[in-house]
Amino acid sequence: MAGPLEGIRIVEIAGIGPGPFCGMLLADLGAEVLRVDRTEAARQPRRPGPNLDFLARGRHSVAVDLKHPRGVEVVLRLVDRADALIEGFRPGVMERLGLGPDVCLGRNPRLVYGRMTGWGQDGPLAKAAGHDLNYIALTGALHAIGRPDSPPPPPLNLVGDFGGGGLLLAYGIVCALLERARSGQGQVVDAAMVDGASTLMAIIYGAHKAGWWQDQRMSNMLDGGAHFYDSYETKDGKYVSIGSIEPQFYRELLEKIGLAGEELPHQMDRSAWPKLKERFAAIFKTRTRDEWCDLLEGSDVCFAPVLSLAEAPEHPHLRARGTFVDVEGAQQPGPAPRFSRTPGRIERLGPQPGEHTSESLAAWGFAADDLTELREAGAIA
Repeated sequence: MAGPLEGIRIVEIAGIGPGPFCGMLLADLGAEVLRVDRTEAARQPRRPGPNLDFLARGRHSVAVDLKHPRGVEVVLRLVDRADALIEGFRPGVMERLGLGPDVCLGRNPRLVYGRMTGWGQDGPLAKAAGHDLNYIALTGALHAIGRPDSPPPPPLNLVGDFGGGGLLLAYGIVCALLERARSGQGQVVDAAMVDGASTLMAIIYGAHKAGWWQDQRMSNMLDGGAHFYDSYETKDGKYVSIGSIEPQFYRELLEKIGLAGEELPHQMDRSAWPKLKERFAAIFKTRTRDEWCDLLEGSDVCFAPVLSLAEAPEHPHLRARGTFVDVEGAQQPGPAPRFSRTPGRIERLGPQPGEHTSESLAAWGFAADDLTELREAGAIA
């Protein structure tokens, strides 16, 4: 069976980070996502071997000169046949190219026009440059992460780019497509990473307002302040993670690490957390990571080893679930979430820029003569 988005056609204006991640999510679940790359990229020498940009997987690529009037018309003709469009430029860029939402929705009123930015389409910072770290810094998310005696560490670019950005744009596009089934009308989806990262922080903001979340790093249950929710170094210099929040899970942890018979402060006594953390740290250094796995993995302690990028795909649980899949010899995370009747799948590795220009434009309604003229004019490559 094809994925749940089979039959949905999406034009993706090539970008970096969260836009391609959104395209990957939609392609994994069955949408036909056509990536519009720049002609300059198509003319660059190609690296040997497969394209290992996993965010580009599952798509065909056409190379179009968006600064050429005929190139703009190519994209507009694609828009005529599309259900949705994804773009990740700064505000105003698509409008200056002649591909803004007013133009596109004027041609195809059923189009869902997805926009991905860091600061949003409006506001004082809308046209400023930025990256993930800046966006999550503004939302309070970065301030809440890390140790109190050092600067907040960049949590990769998962919170802004991918969680608060690309994932929420994909969610917004699918929601708009569902609404279109009722109204028959498309609309613009404005996905801003500052909005998305703030939404991801809803539980923390609620806890802060309620008075049980302190606004200092590593002083709370979920930020490394608690001895029962943190990572610990093992005898062999590796790490394990403990998340024994619930009382019954905490009791089991104490039993398994040899502390059940001691008179200890109450689990939620914050004043005792630093000393208990030192005690836990000493205990976890008495065994290797594998020895702790033998003792704790699969129990209700809420435990997992901290695995490297090389180790994680080989873990028995992830192997049993097929969390990582092999596509043309390239091991990578598989589609998520999972569907019982219409499972997602990875159709192919990412394309080279412009790899499918002729065949894809033909499939989207361009005649052979059109392609010849556009190629000779330099509008496509």
